[in-house]
Amino acid sequence: MLSESSAAVVAATLPAVQAHGEAITGRFYQRMFDAHPELLDIFNRGNQATGQQKAALAAAVVAYAEHLIGGSTVPWGPIMDRVAHKHAALGITATQYPIVGRHLLAAVGEVLGDAVTPEVAAAWDEVYWLLACELIAREARLYTVAGVTEHDSVWRPWRVAETTRETADVVSFTLVPADGGPMPGFTPGQYVSVAVDLDGGRGQQIRQYSLSGRSGAEHWRITVKRVSGTAGAPDGMVSSYLHERVEAGDTLRLSPPFGEVSAVGDEAPLLLVSAGIGLTPSMAALAHLAAVAPEREVVLVHADRAGAAHALRHELPGLQEQLPNLSVRLWYEDAADGELAGLKAEVASGLVDPARIPLAPGAYVHLCGPVPFMTLVRGALLRRGVPAERIAYEVFGPGMLHG
Repeated sequence: MLSESSAAVVAATLPAVQAHGEAITGRFYQRMFDAHPELLDIFNRGNQATGQQKAALAAAVVAYAEHLIGGSTVPWGPIMDRVAHKHAALGITATQYPIVGRHLLAAVGEVLGDAVTPEVAAAWDEVYWLLACELIAREARLYTVAGVTEHDSVWRPWRVAETTRETADVVSFTLVPADGGPMPGFTPGQYVSVAVDLDGGRGQQIRQYSLSGRSGAEHWRITVKRVSGTAGAPDGMVSSYLHERVEAGDTLRLSPPFGEVSAVGDEAPLLLVSAGIGLTPSMAALAHLAAVAPEREVVLVHADRAGAAHALRHELPGLQEQLPNLSVRLWYEDAADGELAGLKAEVASGLVDPARIPLAPGAYVHLCGPVPFMTLVRGALLRRGVPAERIAYEVFGPGMLHG
């Protein structure tokens, strides 16, 4: 807990930190990367370029401070779990936290100037280290479960056994351990980090991709959409590299599976709702249930631009044969090619209408897709009486889902 004296200082200075949060985090990243350019290999440069990373960090620091002084009713545990899993998937170590703390507190002083007295600096230093120590402890537990010791790297070489063109902008990669070692299991909904070395001296970049195949199979599968830059954002560095450069026989560096969100939940009826490439954890969930719980009641809702853009759609007829209680509802913006031979599905034109999503009593819900899509669906399900704790979702990127 935050000391009483520091709590009073943080409460008094929180409005100023909040008002200048993005200036502080922008200066923080500049300072830290100037002093430690090797850390650029960890951070997503696309999010740095758009400003998303500094905005998310500013919001997180402010939210944690509000949590410590009792000014927030947002449950902090799930947020910490999400951050810890993301950090573990990047190979973040305890030794990097002092570097972050030093430059973050220095940035506060540079932006707020004389307002940062020794008492103010000490109070915010306490906030940072309470956050850091909790994350370090959670991440240590995750590394232990994953079999990563303090002397190990999270990275392991995996051989690309096969590449499969799913749609014009989506490719699946079938992966096996290059070292011949055992296949780790995973929970549907978990992801792995993929680290690649970019050309032209641009260093390493890391991205997370959900595992889209069956846990317990003799291989892993990730299904990657090529990211095209819009609204000032650059093209996806890693997705472009994977699409253009990686072929069968090549080797990739992957982390163990991480992610606090299960796409299968408990034994209740399951509702899987996805849009675009957000379908990947749903496909892993269906493959898993076909093997271990084929009688479970499942509704799959998926939204996409068109049938031709719907990756892995060809697998659904076979999954329906294995899952007799699987119901499929599809929404395509252009439904001209919405029918698929052998697939029993209700196909609608346009965007998903959350009021038309079938909802069984007590259902466990998993969402994955663009944040506006998930916000829309989650809000509608909450209004229909689904408890918030029954709605799991995955956000890839620096933001969080609220409301």
